[in-house]
Amino acid sequence: MIGDSDGFGAKKFVLFDVDGTLIDAVDNQRRVWGVWAQRYGLDPDEVYRVALRTRPMETFAQVAAGRDAQECLALLHELEDEDVRSGVYGAFEGVAELLEALPTGGWALVTSNYEHRVRGRFARTGLPVPEIIVDAASVAEGKPSPVPYLLAAQRLGAAPQDCLVVEDAPTGVLSGLRAGMTVWGVNAPAAVDGVHRHFSSLGEAAADILAFASGTRSHAARE
Repeated sequence: MIGDSDGFGAKKFVLFDVDGTLIDAVDNQRRVWGVWAQRYGLDPDEVYRVALRTRPMETFAQVAAGRDAQECLALLHELEDEDVRSGVYGAFEGVAELLEALPTGGWALVTSNYEHRVRGRFARTGLPVPEIIVDAASVAEGKPSPVPYLLAAQRLGAAPQDCLVVEDAPTGVLSGLRAGMTVWGVNAPAAVDGVHRHFSSLGEAAADILAFASGTRSHAARE
């Protein structure tokens, strides 16, 4: 891990990834990709393994190269939308309290999913929705490009150095680092390469996230 950036004192902003960071969607993602794989007669475990580390169009190219990519994407979107309507979702412990405590206009969501699904999942889990959501349709380049996080900062009127990115996955961490932001990793047993700080859970990070948002350092961050 590398040292925290300085500059405390200016207004701070927090940018959250969604799936795996705020919402526990692992079982949902595995189920959706499993049904998708079965429709094409593919091995669900192998498809999910590829899907975990690639964007959908890249997944299709690897596991279903002979299929029409747009047809593959349409089926995936259909299954994902149905899962939002009928699937069981849960927010990670402490998420609701953390988001409620953040100042209005001081945080945003940056997701590789689509806004209507994020809003559906937040409605199902009772989480507050921020003013700014940067989704897959908002950008031409997704994570690990810095574009999604830079766009969120722009929409918030924030400088990159005044933003904290909270992520669980390597692609998201790299996106935040490339954007020149402070990046904290959560919900993983080991630190993702490059994160400024690592927490085993979002709940463990909550107090320090609030301290960052208020422009102060927690005791742990000062050590």
